[in-house]
Order: sequence, then structure tokens, then C-alpha cells
Amino acid sequence: MIHSNAFRDYVHSTDFLHKLDLSSGTELKFSLLGQGEYNQNFTFIHPKTQQKLVLRINAGSQMHLDKQIEYEFSALKTLEASGRTPKALFCDGSKAILPYGTLVMEWLPGRPLNYRTDMQKAAGIFADIHSTAVTKQCQLIQPDYPAKAIYDDCMEMVQHYFDWDQADKTIVHLLEELIWEISRLPLTEPSSAPKCIVNTEVNSGNFLINERGKSYLIDWEKPLLSEAAQDLGHFLVPTTTFWKTDVILTPEEIKDFVLQYEKALAGRMDCSSLTERLPLFFTVTCLRGVTWCAMALREYSQPDRPLSNADTFAKIKDYINEDFLRNLLNNYVRKNFLK
Repeated sequence: MIHSNAFRDYVHSTDFLHKLDLSSGTELKFSLLGQGEYNQNFTFIHPKTQQKLVLRINAGSQMHLDKQIEYEFSALKTLEASGRTPKALFCDGSKAILPYGTLVMEWLPGRPLNYRTDMQKAAGIFADIHSTAVTKQCQLIQPDYPAKAIYDDCMEMVQHYFDWDQADKTIVHLLEELIWEISRLPLTEPSSAPKCIVNTEVNSGNFLINERGKSYLIDWEKPLLSEAAQDLGHFLVPTTTFWKTDVILTPEEIKDFVLQYEKALAGRMDCSSLTERLPLFFTVTCLRGVTWCAMALREYSQPDRPLSNADTFAKIKDYINEDFLRNLLNNYVRKNFLK
């Protein structure tokens, strides 16, 4: 990307430079920060302010949105008051020069979250984000039944694997058993939980932890207006904790984290429904993790995929594995792990 003619044309364009309050012809030096399945991030230094910034380039939408980068920008602007997310400077969804949406935001320091040492910091981050006031202008998607929306999304994702001529029959059978068990959950049960902005992708690599000062949550690609239990369930479930690490939390560790979260949130938002709602989101998120991996396994096997990540591909194969799926089915889905 960084060496393409379109990239060079874009970062030298008058429009891009003027949005940064820079004159035409200004040279900027970009370095690759990292890439995911649908985005690449580059850092650069603003020559006037000396501030380190991030240029995020979006190559697709997991939410099937025509204006993916604008959606992410809107969420970041709303969450700026939390002090726990990057401040967004501007976005460009025109795709006039570069055939992708772009977003410029501040770079933030920090390291990935450690589940053994940083759970109190994570609780504080979630509390600040979930208690951020949601304005009437907030345009985030708000599912009527968030747990059912996750299940429906899982069904759409897994169908890509089921339709694949290289799908493993044993894996298909295990995924079908997971789907059956989770379809029996009260996915459309009404909830009294207050609405808040949730990230929906809270793996350890999306946290920036600092020993001194604030810590942050980044990568706001798929935010929703939902309930806090959705984020917490995703954060605590084994399909998330095992994603970037080899950690699987015990019931006692999960209960301790929930207590820390409730303490950090005290007086700012009603969380009385959390005990009831968290097991539901915890369990349905087990399905979300493996159906995404099933879909991604097929995508990663295509030779023309625009972005790829070797570490991600290796982890996907760990998940779409008979032993992993059986453990998930028997010890997390068929049992109430949080009791």
C-alpha cells in the first residue's frame, strides 16, 4: 500500500494536506503501524505540531456498510468525551484518489492488555466508555435484540463455510451442534439494561495499557448502541482471551473482574441487570468467535485476498479444530460456565 502510486498521490493531494493545515507539496514520512483483516494503519509526524498521528486505510466493511470509515469516525467523535479513545481529526470517504476510505487520528501510547495483571485497568476503561453520554445525533446502529443480532450474524458468517467445497465434515457437524444449542437461548428476551456505546471487538490487542496515566481502547470498526453486557461477554469469553494470548479465564477471575467493573461504574450507570444478561452474551459470543473463524478460514484460503495476516491465519486454524470446538461445546455452551 505505502509504495503504491495511489497512496503517494493521496498523501500529496492538496485536499489531504489542507485538512492537516499543511501547504501543498509538504512531504510526510509514513511507517506501517499494523494491519488487520480490513484495515492498514500508518504513523506519521505532523511537521508543525510534532504530534504523532495515524492514517487508517479501510479496505472493507464487516458490517456491510457503504460508509464504513464515516461510521467509525462518528463513533470516535462521540466517544472523545470518555478520554479513553483516540481523538479523530478527519475522515475521507470519497475514494476519489485512493480507492479506500481514510481516517486520521491521534496516535496513543501503550502496550496490549495482559489478562493476568491489567483487569482493573480494563474495568476502568469499560466503565468510562459505557457511561459516556449518547447524544441524539448519534447514528450508531442499535439492534432491537442485540443477542439475536449476534446469532443472526453468526448464521450469515458460518454459511460461507458450509457452502465451501473444502469444508471439513466433522467441523461442520460441530458447528451445527453449537448453533442448535445457542438457538435455544432467550435471544429475544427484553432487557432493562441502559443503552451505551459498545466496541464489540474487545480482544487484548485493542487495548493500550500504560503503567502511568490513562489506558485506552482502540479499533472502533464495529461499534453499536447496545448494552454493556455485550462488550463484557465478548471481553471475557475464551474465544476472545485465547485470540492474541493463550489465556482462558476461570469463573472466579471473571467474577472478580465484574466486581471491579461495577465498582468503577458506581453512580454513573445502572448495572443491576448485568448478572442476568452477562451469561447470555458470554455464551452467544462463543458462537460468534468460531463462526467468524470458519468464514475467515475460507477467505484466507483464497489467493486473491487483498489483506492477509499470518498470525491471524494460524489462530483461525487453532479455532476451527475438532478439539477446540468440542471443548467449547461441552464446557461452555452446554454448561452455564459463569455459575
